[in-house]
Amino acid sequence: MQKTFIFSLFIILYFFLCTSLFANNRIKYNFNPQWKVHIGDPRGAEKVDFDDNEWKEVTLPYAWNENEAFKVDIHHLSTGIAWYRKHFKIPAAPKGKKIFLEFEGVRQAGEFYLNGIFIGRHENGVMAVGFDITNQVKPYPEENVIAVRTDNDWNYKEKYTNTTFQWNNNNFNANYGGIPKNVWLHVTDKLYQTLPLFSTLGTEGVYIYAQNIDIPSRTAEITAKSQIRNEYDIAKTFEYEVLIEDMNGNTIKTFNGGTTLLSPGGTTLIEASAIVDSLNFWSWGFGYLYNVYTSIKVASKPVDVVKTRTGFRKTKFADGMIELNDRVLMMKGYAQRTSNEWPAVGMSVPPWLSDFSNRMIVEGNGNLVRWMHVTPWKQDVESCDRVGLIEAMPAGDSEGDVKGRQWEQRVELMRDAIIYNRNNPSILFYEGGNEVISEEHMQELKDLRDRYDPYGGRAAGSREMLDSEVAEYGGEMLYINKSADIPFWAMEYCRDEGLRKYWDEFSPPYHKDGMGAGHINVSGSKVINARRYNRNQDSQAIEDIRRWFDYWVMRPGTGKRVSSGGVNIIFSDTNTHYRGAENYRRSGEVDPMRIPKDSYFCHKVMWDGWVDDLVPHIHILGHWNYQNGTVKDMYVVSSADKVELHVNGKSLGFGKQAYRFLYTFKDVAFQPGNIQAIGYDVDGNELCTDEKRTVGEPVSIKLTVHKAPDGMLANNADMALIDVEVADENGDRNPIAFNKINFELEGPAEWLGGIAKGMDNYIMAKSLPVELGINRVLIRSTTKEGLIKLRAKSDGLNPATVQIETKAIKVVDGLTNNNPAANLPSYLDRGPTPKGKSFHITRHPVEIVSANAGVNSKQVKYSFDDNELTKWSNDGNIKSGWIEYNFTEPAMVDEIDLKLDNWRRRSYPLRISVDGKVVFTGNTEKSLGYINISNFKPVLGQQLKIELTGTHSDRDGYDYEELDPEKQAAEIAKREDEGKGMLGIVEIEVYENINE
Repeated sequence: MQKTFIFSLFIILYFFLCTSLFANNRIKYNFNPQWKVHIGDPRGAEKVDFDDNEWKEVTLPYAWNENEAFKVDIHHLSTGIAWYRKHFKIPAAPKGKKIFLEFEGVRQAGEFYLNGIFIGRHENGVMAVGFDITNQVKPYPEENVIAVRTDNDWNYKEKYTNTTFQWNNNNFNANYGGIPKNVWLHVTDKLYQTLPLFSTLGTEGVYIYAQNIDIPSRTAEITAKSQIRNEYDIAKTFEYEVLIEDMNGNTIKTFNGGTTLLSPGGTTLIEASAIVDSLNFWSWGFGYLYNVYTSIKVASKPVDVVKTRTGFRKTKFADGMIELNDRVLMMKGYAQRTSNEWPAVGMSVPPWLSDFSNRMIVEGNGNLVRWMHVTPWKQDVESCDRVGLIEAMPAGDSEGDVKGRQWEQRVELMRDAIIYNRNNPSILFYEGGNEVISEEHMQELKDLRDRYDPYGGRAAGSREMLDSEVAEYGGEMLYINKSADIPFWAMEYCRDEGLRKYWDEFSPPYHKDGMGAGHINVSGSKVINARRYNRNQDSQAIEDIRRWFDYWVMRPGTGKRVSSGGVNIIFSDTNTHYRGAENYRRSGEVDPMRIPKDSYFCHKVMWDGWVDDLVPHIHILGHWNYQNGTVKDMYVVSSADKVELHVNGKSLGFGKQAYRFLYTFKDVAFQPGNIQAIGYDVDGNELCTDEKRTVGEPVSIKLTVHKAPDGMLANNADMALIDVEVADENGDRNPIAFNKINFELEGPAEWLGGIAKGMDNYIMAKSLPVELGINRVLIRSTTKEGLIKLRAKSDGLNPATVQIETKAIKVVDGLTNNNPAANLPSYLDRGPTPKGKSFHITRHPVEIVSANAGVNSKQVKYSFDDNELTKWSNDGNIKSGWIEYNFTEPAMVDEIDLKLDNWRRRSYPLRISVDGKVVFTGNTEKSLGYINISNFKPVLGQQLKIELTGTHSDRDGYDYEELDPEKQAAEIAKREDEGKGMLGIVEIEVYENINE
């Protein structure tokens, strides 16, 4: 009876609170609890009286095939029909109010029924969808039933056009079916600010933006613009007021947009602006956000208040460079699959775990995540806001441009995504396609940006677009591009793969670089050469260093034409297209559980700066636990100018520097003890150190819990991530341990487990090995609060136990006010944008005014026109393989950058001279873009000549295989048809010594 009384009292207080809130505000309910799911297509599942008692009870977000994540490859993820149902009641207070449902997304399509009545369909599988259910919902205390029929067929076709969606692709877009994203229920006044859900509701919501931004004075003109609708039967007069609140809850500005009379059934846009002082600008690693409250007041009382969490920053995209808050920033980060998934759970993780993953990119000194192929879900977008991680936001595509209805689908999706995400400061790029699109299509997408987000400070572009007159940024896959106009950054580079399990060939399990079979290409036509896709950690890390160097040497400050960096594919291993020995992609710098590989720390060393202003760091690759008698090369990555290595206090001298950041120490003999690397500047001053010690034999298990800052919620959706380490007697992790750990879980929690190399990748297994001394597992809460105990045991090791207390949340009739993301903190550790320039000029370009050649003289201008899609080439005759460039005046030539035709596969025998003095002779290197010729003394001259001295040779220098083998075969055949006396120059740049 006491429990009944307390519960009744809670209900009374709950509805009293709701009544009070509804008097002057809207409520956004978390609609995730108390759903039921069934895999299959039972007749009548949309009906109110359908018996769903035997269906599985879940809390959204929840993909019905979640446990297949990383267990099977992307092509074999289960597809089909699944139904979701939910019983709920609307509180008594909302009588006469507007009621909306917002689904952040379904996969691939959803048919929605309320109380047995069809209310709509959503088919694009990516974006949010909303429904006005005001007239269909039953008032309290009657029960309502929402039913959703989902279909995640790879070949799903749009009902009214019989057209497939280009981005529903079984290589790139992992298929986690059902309702894998959040759901919200909104209750508003009949005079209200609309939701940003255009495709179904036709509404645009609230738009907050900054203009006239003055970074030094910390001021900006802030504008709030709301779409307002009056659904009363009479005209309404209202005031529009804006309040801005900082992260400490302090009101920093209040302003209004005057008084408006809105006719019944009318919709209007109202805005208000004011200069705001003492602003903290959102920046890389400084996720400073404000709450902007836009309020509609009638007779001075608020009837609708919308809270928008946003940030303010200044951008510029020009001269081949990107500026954030008046400072040039080189892009460095990851091209991450939008699914961003975890083993056994897919993409549907709690918000704090999204922060955990995205913050790791920032902590590893990355500043950009390019979500691939489809728009990220709102949870990841908001997470990037908090952690200070720049985003490139696509709409939806697969590979290449399309026409007809498929292009219309892409335009509609981009429109909806812009409207839905335009208040999120982390988005700096709108991406129109994963491959080049037509100028007409690029203009169409740019027009969308100009219509719906004209003041957001975001560039509209696409992959490639190297000669576009419309795009505002571009960049290829794998290759190095430079520009003096719109910025170019690499959309994905270094896609080599390797398991975290393999240190090197001297450590168990002794994986030599490239060991392991490839797989049949998706077309079934050939076995891929998998040498680059079965690397060990040493090899993958070194390749990452080499590939970043390609962009670093072309950074801002190195001439008029520069690279703005690029993003490595990918951040975390993903259950999408793969080329190596496993059934998932292992190109990540962290594994699927976000445990770092050595390459993660390499990037952390190389990327800690905006451009040139690198913070000194150093990292020794690998470990120091080898067998006696082992002799191997040791590698150190550092931003220092030189590096010295010590073993047990004895110096081994300085390492050989390559690719600026890599230092190699040949034939280092292992001795138990410690190995230390010391980085110095050019004057010999010590800058940074790293040390690794020999760790003792495994003795015990260590468990470390990661959970939300406010604790773990008993909502059947929250999770805890637990590190599992095997340690020696001093508590240090043994880096070559592979002990198998057995887990016992007690209390109100569900086991999700981890991943390791083995049968089914150990997905959902209660026993799995550590790899290199560590693994991680996930557990999920239930709806019951209480104490969770996780015990880990292994033969010969001391066991370990951790305890986690889960906290109950209040759910009444399927609704809760609990929002797990509401109180997550921002990451501010990098601080505000630094003052001053981020780079210094290292060389000056020599201006070329004219050129002539042995043949095709009208084309010579194409070799220095800042357009990488044009070139000069001869006719295949060695005698015509020469070209001369004339400067405006004599210059002290110091360096030459060349982008030669077929740069990846072709080596040319060349002689280069300045006013007749030879500065280079020999065969050119193969590259992923530009080669640099600088190993000569500066030569004063006014003319530079390049001559072909023999026949070129063709062979792929990188073993990269394209996804489409037929396309690649055609390219190879075309090259083989060319004469061996070909010389082609895409771009040339000549530089003079800056000190002259």
